[in-house]
This record gives sequence, structure tokens and C-alpha cells, in this order.
Amino acid sequence: MESFFIPTLVVALAEIGDKTQLLALLLAARYRQPWPIIGGMVVATLANHLFAGLIGSWVSSTLSEVTLSWILAAAFAAVAVWSLIPDKLDEDEASRGRRYGPFFATLIAFFLAEMGDKTQVATVMLAAQYPQFVLVILGTTLGMLIANVPVVLAGNFAADRLPLTLIRRVAAAAFAGLALYATYKALSLSGMLPF
Repeated sequence: MESFFIPTLVVALAEIGDKTQLLALLLAARYRQPWPIIGGMVVATLANHLFAGLIGSWVSSTLSEVTLSWILAAAFAAVAVWSLIPDKLDEDEASRGRRYGPFFATLIAFFLAEMGDKTQVATVMLAAQYPQFVLVILGTTLGMLIANVPVVLAGNFAADRLPLTLIRRVAAAAFAGLALYATYKALSLSGMLPF
């Protein structure tokens, strides 16, 4: 179950204060219809993370375990630093899909906003690290929903009261921990550790 719980926790923490969370807040304020927005988030996130997970699985099948561990260590360290930088929502991302209603507006905007985002990159890395592909995708999707559904349901109330700096630091620490684990694994596989 580690393939499910670790991705859920890591993505939920990384998503707090992310631009897609800001997008969820904007969509909730604009449409005031939470269930179509949540439905659009689910479909967009599953599609986006499935794509990212397939890339991660492909990478893990083409590289040696040692090389993959070193790449994962570097990538998790980079995402740890990236997690400390607050996101800002681009106006173009906020306006995409407005004419289609709440479900399709959310589907289009969320899918596009997640392209190249740290949670998509994290999904690639987690799918490369954990062998249970489906559990990783379900976990990262649940992590996105844990962070974003309360924002849609509670609107600005929840977003204004979250300690975003602390949450970004906890997310960075989680990614740093994954980087350390990947480094340990790379050193072990390389025979560089005496134990």
C-alpha cells in the first residue's frame, strides 16, 4: 500500500498553495457549482496523472535501477526546492474554458494547468519509483482531490486560513526525504555503502 499512501501524501502536501488550487478557488467563485467543478477536477487529474505515470513507468523500464535511483534522487531534490516557491496563477490559465460551463471549464483548465506542474513531475517520479502503477495514479489523484476539493467546497474561507509557508516547507521536506531515500538506494545498488 506504500505505492498508494506515499503518492497521496506527497501530492496532497505539494498541491497546497499550488496554481491548480488557486484555479479551483477561481472556478468555485465564478460558477458556484461545486459538484461539476469537482467532477472536472477528477477527470482532468486522472487523465493528466495517467499520462505522467505512463512516462514514469516507461522511464523505469528503460533505465538501470542504479541510474534511475540517481535520477530520482536529483529530481526529488529539485522538486523539494520547487515546493518552496509560491505559485501564481497565470490569467490565461484562469480564463481557459470559461464558455463551456463548470465541468468542461474545469476539465480543460485543470488539465492544461497541470502540464509541467510539480505534481505532474512528482507523478512521473513516483510512477518510476513504485511498481504498482495503478495505485500510484490513484494515490496522486486522491492527493490532488484532498488539497483541492475543500477549496471548492469552502471557497476563500479555507484558502485564506491555511499556513501556506508551513505547508510548502512540509512538502519540501517530504520530497527531500524521498531524495535521500533514492540516494541511499542508489548508493546501495552501486555497492558504495559498507552495510
